[in-house]
Amino acid sequence: MKSALVTGANKSIGFEVARQLAQKGVYVYLGSRNLENGMEAVNKLKSEGLSNVEVIQLDITDDESVKNARTEIGKKTKVLDILINNAGIYGGYPQAALDSTIEQFKNAYDANVYGVVRVTQAFIDLLKKSSEPRIVNVSSSQGSITLHSDPSYKYYDYKGAVYLSSKSAMNMYTVVLAYELRDSDFKINAVCPGYTKTDFNGHRGPGSVEDAGKRIIKYALIDKDGPTGKFFSEENNPETGVVPW
Repeated sequence: MKSALVTGANKSIGFEVARQLAQKGVYVYLGSRNLENGMEAVNKLKSEGLSNVEVIQLDITDDESVKNARTEIGKKTKVLDILINNAGIYGGYPQAALDSTIEQFKNAYDANVYGVVRVTQAFIDLLKKSSEPRIVNVSSSQGSITLHSDPSYKYYDYKGAVYLSSKSAMNMYTVVLAYELRDSDFKINAVCPGYTKTDFNGHRGPGSVEDAGKRIIKYALIDKDGPTGKFFSEENNPETGVVPW
């Protein structure tokens, strides 16, 4: 049985990703900053007949929490097949380039960039032991510099200096990580789940968490001939999914 760690898995897209992976027979560790909320999420999945799930206390902004999560999962398995870096924050309002505070930038980058780095570096040894290691960094087409430079982009006027730049930085980390592991069995990609109706955006998005989950696990379960080092947003490119950085 393959195993996966999903960060921010106690609700919304992360929870749905955990559900869909579990439905496909993957043993899923649900990373949750709040352990009680994580336990509620696990109990909900178990009530649906999914027993191959387990909560792990994991605050991606806390070095000690990440280390403890690695220790706990290391006691249960010697191999991790899938890492989905889903947890993140928007960063509050306003997000104008001249009005956003340094504190907003620090908080957003701590979760959306440094958190991805913390978790990836902590679990890379377990991932390297997998025959088919996969890393999906949950991104946003909003992090595409190319799209946001194009007035015809449908979200062109949805600018935000904090969140957008943090996702752009995470995308670059994805590119470099995939490059460094290019001669291995790793497949590492950035995936935009689409503008989804969740707590994250005040339930304003038109997309469903079910569709968002499908888009993410598609790249968590790709075979050896699948892509690596790419940026996908099926909402923006339904044909191939590939979007520019």
